[in-house]
Amino acid sequence: MEATVVKQTPFHQIHINLGARMLPFAGYDMPITYAGVIQEHECVRSKAGVFDVSHMGEFILRGPHALDLIQLVTSNDASVLTDGKVQYSCMPNQQGGIVDDLLVYRIREDQYMLVVNASNIEKDWDWIKKHDRWGVDAENISDQTALLAVQGPKASEILQKLTDLNLSEMAYYTFAVGQFAGIDNVLISATGYTGAGGFEVYFKAEHAEKVWNAIFDAGASFGIEPVGLASRDTLRLEMGFCLYGNDIDDTTSPLEAGLGWITKFNKDFISKQILEDQKKAGIAKRLVGFELLDKGVPRQGYQVCDAAHNVIGRVTSGTMSPSLKKAIGLAYVPATLAAVGTEIFIEVREKLLKAQVVKLPFYKAG
Repeated sequence: MEATVVKQTPFHQIHINLGARMLPFAGYDMPITYAGVIQEHECVRSKAGVFDVSHMGEFILRGPHALDLIQLVTSNDASVLTDGKVQYSCMPNQQGGIVDDLLVYRIREDQYMLVVNASNIEKDWDWIKKHDRWGVDAENISDQTALLAVQGPKASEILQKLTDLNLSEMAYYTFAVGQFAGIDNVLISATGYTGAGGFEVYFKAEHAEKVWNAIFDAGASFGIEPVGLASRDTLRLEMGFCLYGNDIDDTTSPLEAGLGWITKFNKDFISKQILEDQKKAGIAKRLVGFELLDKGVPRQGYQVCDAAHNVIGRVTSGTMSPSLKKAIGLAYVPATLAAVGTEIFIEVREKLLKAQVVKLPFYKAG
């Protein structure tokens, strides 16, 4: 039996030198924590933190039919994008489930970049190629691309020291390409997965050490810190952002997951009819946010019960929120029990703990 090869990002040795706790994630050896989850989480909320997210996948689609292919395989309407704009979307499968969620970048009229989840790179690539009836020029640049997410209220000031691009004027979900840390052709995107503001910086993997050092030198006086995937998870959960494999997957529809806003029926796409029918008929289950009222911490896979103690669903993500000091989670429940204020119960260590459906996001800045 062959051993599974765990890949490394271009920053692997840096993480080791910094004493990060490393664990396999999505096929990569990734830093989970450095100084500790709560410290890293609070650093991102109050100052700035740097995440190595080079395990994510990047595909370039070029040519006159690049947009046609994107429109077919994604649920959102990419035709509204202009140069320098980013769009959140998902790829529905033939049954109305989700192949993956992704970002679509319009570089120019005939060139786009798709950013996909690390665990789905091969699956997504195969899915896109399978549905390419136009022969679009497609390139998987995942292995050659490094990606750092610099997140937090001080991110703009820190990164501005390293580029002539005007970051303070960059609106959410836009990007620009220019020189950064003395390196040409770096893509800086006003995106992130934390709700703390900040940027994601894409560049060739060969420049990894130079870029990392430049960012940490620029951020030293701001208290910048390296941040692992454990804090990335608590930060995204406080915002109610879905994590593929937990809250969305091949069996959940974007409508059930609260992603109706990225499902546009003014164009043709895979499973459009299924999702349109689902919208008309009304969905049976819905992803909701909840807060535990009793003491305990909800975890993925824990059962959700109604007042009569019938099992009605499962927790998809759960944690003790470092910002709110409350136990929070996401779960699919029957649509009849999805209203804000509804009482539900979470089974934690064979005890039923009282919880309440709450409005997302859990955390509101300011």
